[in-house]
Amino acid sequence: MSTHPFLGLAPLSATHFASIEDRVARLLRTTQDVVIMQGEALLPLEGAIRAVADPGTTALNVVTGPYGQTFGDWLRDCGATVIDLAVPFHTAVTAGQIREAFAGHPEIDFVSLVHAEAATGNTNPVAEIGEAVREHGALFYLDAVASIGAEPVLPDAWGVDLCVIGAQKAMGGPAGVSAVSVSERAWARMAANPRAPRRSYLSLLDWKERWIDGGRTALPHAPAQLEMLALQACVEHIEAVGLDTVTARHATAAAATRAGALALGGGLAPYVHEASEAAPVATTLRAPSGTVAAELVAHALAVDPALPLAAGGGALAKEMIRVNHYGSDATRGAVRASLAALGTALAEQGLTVDVRGALSAADDAWR
Repeated sequence: MSTHPFLGLAPLSATHFASIEDRVARLLRTTQDVVIMQGEALLPLEGAIRAVADPGTTALNVVTGPYGQTFGDWLRDCGATVIDLAVPFHTAVTAGQIREAFAGHPEIDFVSLVHAEAATGNTNPVAEIGEAVREHGALFYLDAVASIGAEPVLPDAWGVDLCVIGAQKAMGGPAGVSAVSVSERAWARMAANPRAPRRSYLSLLDWKERWIDGGRTALPHAPAQLEMLALQACVEHIEAVGLDTVTARHATAAAATRAGALALGGGLAPYVHEASEAAPVATTLRAPSGTVAAELVAHALAVDPALPLAAGGGALAKEMIRVNHYGSDATRGAVRASLAALGTALAEQGLTVDVRGALSAADDAWR
């Protein structure tokens, strides 16, 4: 009887685990501590907020999509005073809006922001926002789960104190493992917070005290070997290909999808109005008037179930189509096939489309 390659794996050593953390740190170009957590990115996203927020916290929570709304809920649950800065999902927040919020609420000491919202297709100018946050002196928390691998993510250069990433989108890796880079300021804030999780799966302080402070020689618990090895493999792939090459491929996929959608016609339009505010990880499209996005996606997936297409979540299912051109789907073939299938779905609704023109426009953008 043959043994399955996923069975009988040897335990991952502390040295091996630490080496993968070091590779992730190089990917982020950070000198901060990097903690790899054994769960999907919601684990460090929630753990980081609960580690630093308490009733004395005044948080500026930027809402450019559904994850920003979730962060506000967690912050309120921690007792923090939350000032939501919500902008329409078809746009991005600006550093000027951040500065206006600081001027109106000088007591703000924490800022939470999503870099790229794959759910809504926008991306925020973190470099400029980070400069504003540094000037104000607040702690800066960034969700870079969707952006890592699709566009630059530079926590040190941008002054990000807590930068959370996941491997499951542009990195092309597994969903069951994630990481967070933590600045010295953030560690100090956690240590001073009596409400920070301790002796808990959510606890970043447990990792610091039991792993980092001990020289990374003894793991707090047995790591998930498959997910860790998969994370290592996708980081090795990015290193071999070159991070700039990977991000350029995602940017090109986004440009080609946007150009193709505009040329397709039938009333289909980019959901994010300005191309400069559109996320490279995924392109969102507004369904034509009189159609339902979820139904169009279902018709398109009937052409090819493997296409990286989805309807928007919740209420957005009626109006938003997502082309998830990330990871292995950030390719010319995936973009072309998605546009062709959407063209078929629109034509079935009696709408006039130009599939040939859409594919030509996508090819021109790709070149």
